[in-house]
Amino acid sequence: MDHDVRAAVFDGTAEHYDEDTFHAPVAEALVAPLPSGPELVLDVATGTGFAAYAALRLKPSRVLAVDLSTAMLARARAKAAELDPSGTISWLAAPAVPMPADDHSADVVLCASSLHFLGAAAFPDWRRVLRPGGRLAFSVVSGARFKPSGPFAPLVPGDLRFPHDEAEAAALASSAGFVDASARTFTVDGGDRVRSVFLVHATAP
Repeated sequence: MDHDVRAAVFDGTAEHYDEDTFHAPVAEALVAPLPSGPELVLDVATGTGFAAYAALRLKPSRVLAVDLSTAMLARARAKAAELDPSGTISWLAAPAVPMPADDHSADVVLCASSLHFLGAAAFPDWRRVLRPGGRLAFSVVSGARFKPSGPFAPLVPGDLRFPHDEAEAAALASSAGFVDASARTFTVDGGDRVRSVFLVHATAP
């Protein structure tokens, strides 16, 4: 599926994306254990910017947030006056893999609620852009619960085996060459349903 078709699918969901209360706490939980003061944070497939804005708590010099969907980015930018008045975040409409960043230029790579659309190709690209010792933080859906449907089903690559437990989630990073990989289950009780993902943190060698 080409980039324009993929972008159109996400453009169609942008208007109501922020109504899903699951995305914000996932992004906040991904950022929480990361060290402060990074020079460059890359937010991969930013959507409407939850992880990019959460990264501001780290007091970075710069955040580059990339997404294929211009409608998603428009909604992300609309929050900037309130959430990022200093303009730390730059927003770029582009494919998230490969990231439009130089080799070994980033201190942090974030990917919240998007890996299942990027597939295994994301991992070598994250190795490429992270400096040695840089931190990776991503969420990943459970293989036991994730059932893509509707227009999103064709967008899910078939090259990534989704984990069934925390050990398998951490292994996604370690098998891609990252070190000190750890994973934990993150659950949000939305009242009508309970949702969970694995949060994975690792370090570039």
